[in-house]
Amino acid sequence: MAKESTHRADELKALGWSPEDTSRYTELWEYRQRWGAINLEREDRLFLRKAEAQLPKITTGKASVKKPIKEKSYYRWLSLYLDAMNRAEVKFHLKEGDHGVWPILLEEELRTLDYYQPVLGLPDTLKAKAFIPIREEIVSRGTAFSESNPQTFEFDFQSPLNDLTPDEKSKWRPLRDEKFSNETNYLVLEASKVEAFRKKVRLEIVKLIKETLPSLADTDKPEPPNEWIQD
Repeated sequence: MAKESTHRADELKALGWSPEDTSRYTELWEYRQRWGAINLEREDRLFLRKAEAQLPKITTGKASVKKPIKEKSYYRWLSLYLDAMNRAEVKFHLKEGDHGVWPILLEEELRTLDYYQPVLGLPDTLKAKAFIPIREEIVSRGTAFSESNPQTFEFDFQSPLNDLTPDEKSKWRPLRDEKFSNETNYLVLEASKVEAFRKKVRLEIVKLIKETLPSLADTDKPEPPNEWIQD
């Protein structure tokens, strides 16, 4: 195992550590580098050990560098659709705070992936196919949060894939099942309803991802606090 040449506070943040604890870790790490561990109080040495025990091991040799989750194909696929929906909403000229049910769902799915950092290799992505009908169920429940005259627009769910290269198209499938291939209905919630719907989605998505993806089977990481956001 290689010794780190700089502190790894960013990785602790990604693991859900608080700003106070990551700051303490940085200060103690820098102190140890300069003066040695023997000059630290026992409590501080134990704190450093706890932090470093939770960090991934640094390996030497020809081991491949772990790809950041934002560069994983599955994450980029979801982001492709979310970006397309956000661009479409600009053209809808919505009132401030209004938001579509689909992007709320994708935002929560990406947030959960950011928090738990699953491998997103083949075993995970195969299991994630089960999310396709579940997304439809969640989105359909958005109508209960809309007013008697819901805001609906048209969105081409096939369009995000149209601008991809042939190679990318062969890797990425449509977001929705084939039976919804001609569906363009796009529900938007009023600002006053967005947060309530998001809370419902968050509860379901966090549980779904944590219990479905094989690479998270042994995680003991608690659910992300409501205020947690990826730096």
